[in-house]
Amino acid sequence: MSTQILLPPILQIGADASRKIVEVLQSFHCQHPMIVTDSMMVKLGYVKVLVDDLKQSGIRATIYEDTVPEPTIASLLDGVSLAKNENVDCLIAIGGGSPIDSAKAIGILAKYGGKMQDYRFPRIVNEPSMPIIAIPTTAGTGSEMTKFTIITNEQTDEKMLCVGSGFMPAAALVDYKLTLSLPPRTTADTGVDAMTHAIEAYVSRKANPYSDTQALAALRLIAPNLLTVYRNGANEKAREAMMLGSMLAGCAFSNASVALVHGMSRPIGAFFHVPHGLSNAMLLPQVTAFSIESAPARYAQCARAMQVAKMNDNDTVSNQKLLSFLSELNVQLEVPSPKDYGIDKARYFEVAPIMAQQALDSGSPSNNPVTPSIEEMVAIYHQVWN
Repeated sequence: MSTQILLPPILQIGADASRKIVEVLQSFHCQHPMIVTDSMMVKLGYVKVLVDDLKQSGIRATIYEDTVPEPTIASLLDGVSLAKNENVDCLIAIGGGSPIDSAKAIGILAKYGGKMQDYRFPRIVNEPSMPIIAIPTTAGTGSEMTKFTIITNEQTDEKMLCVGSGFMPAAALVDYKLTLSLPPRTTADTGVDAMTHAIEAYVSRKANPYSDTQALAALRLIAPNLLTVYRNGANEKAREAMMLGSMLAGCAFSNASVALVHGMSRPIGAFFHVPHGLSNAMLLPQVTAFSIESAPARYAQCARAMQVAKMNDNDTVSNQKLLSFLSELNVQLEVPSPKDYGIDKARYFEVAPIMAQQALDSGSPSNNPVTPSIEEMVAIYHQVWN
């Protein structure tokens, strides 16, 4: 059995990788990019650095800075119109997962038209997009490495999973220096997101030897450094490790898929506007406890790679240590429960069956070592409430 591996054709990794933007655009023969970003990236000056670098080479950039956290169908419309009206030939996405996911969607919609709903899973979108250059500013989503984008249908409160090579960036410029300004909460949430990507890729039913290698390498980098960057964001060595770990985790799950945590996390974000990494963190310990008996050897390997368990610990001991670590990590990172986050209890319990159905429909739970029933997912939602 063979596995097809998809990666961005160009990867630039390390300090100041983002400053290679002109060389990358020239390699694609692009002359009129549109920068897809958000107001914070403009405020921090990251967009100005890009624009200035492009100007020095005679390249004029259109700027679209109105992306939103957890992008919606409506939030894409102005970006699509601007890309069409300005006749842009490529997109530069700079920011966290939301600007990158937005750019992926804008690239397809601007080129092929239609509605975002037309491109949701189970359709596989392999039509080539205009070139997308992804510059992540969080060590987190791994979106710069993936063939996925997540867009919320605000009419149905559903986070639509969109899949295919058409969403794979043409280039990823992975510059850890762009993460030095991240506040602790964002550092924590995106870091847990990256850890979840790696764990789920490794235990996924679609795991393969290539994704296994990337997932374990990611865990070796993320687990020992996450608390460090949360407590001291200026630690460049730890920031670099997190950025590389996030990229490897993105590579792993793009080629093996995520599983139950992500399937159940997306509806929490859609219904209650919880940041994606944070909703993952709310679920990770309990979902792991639910799944661990169905893949004990796989979870034990994760624990050893994370240096949570010793190499000579047996699977049972390793898994006990993993569960304890995940619970304690949430305490150290001050991850709130849905209750503590301020979600309305009556509404949360009312929509739990709908969230479970949306999770199942996304396809991600079927990649889990054990596929849960709707009732089992509802029970997990109830368990994580407080």
